[in-house]
Amino acid sequence: MISVLLQLALIILALAMLACLYRLILGPTRSDRIAALDTIGINLLAVIAVLSILQKTEDYIEIVLVIGILTFIGTTALARYIEREAVIDQGGDELDR
Repeated sequence: MISVLLQLALIILALAMLACLYRLILGPTRSDRIAALDTIGINLLAVIAVLSILQKTEDYIEIVLVIGILTFIGTTALARYIEREAVIDQGGDELDR
């Protein structure tokens, strides 16, 4: 019974990722695209966790952690890019010059 529910969860997560991919490609604003990309990353984490439960192994937990960290860093970098039009600042403040 549990395996059927987990397989159903995988199907639902796959459909959610397809919907996010649609928003990522056709999103009207950059913010929509970034939110869709972040949601795809979170859904990918859930897919790997469900696969880990289905296969009854803990080998994928490290992968979940790495993808979670990369998703956070990517979302933060893209949000900073939207805000400042640059990810890395090239100079100091006005007072430093």
